[in-house]
Amino acid sequence: MFVVDSTVVVPEHKADDLIQIYQNRSRLVDEAEGFLSFQLLQNDRKPGELTVHLEWESKQAYLNWARSEQFKKIHELEKHYPDEDLQGIVPKVKKYEVVAT
Repeated sequence: MFVVDSTVVVPEHKADDLIQIYQNRSRLVDEAEGFLSFQLLQNDRKPGELTVHLEWESKQAYLNWARSEQFKKIHELEKHYPDEDLQGIVPKVKKYEVVAT
């Protein structure tokens, strides 16, 4: 299994806006071959820190998604968030190979 975490930090008063965007997400990733799960995580002590947690069957499945037109479409939508403060967010991405369960 392969895990990708993308963490952003937004002003705390904007966290609920970003959560709502993800609650209404396009779900295109859900259709990708090898996709297992999506979760949006909120830091318990820092409410403005949110992490998108994706699980994939393999690194190759993730790479196929990351090179797809659907991936480009989703990330293009992020540039057009209705809130200018959220448009400029740059996530910190970490990728992990699951080596034990």
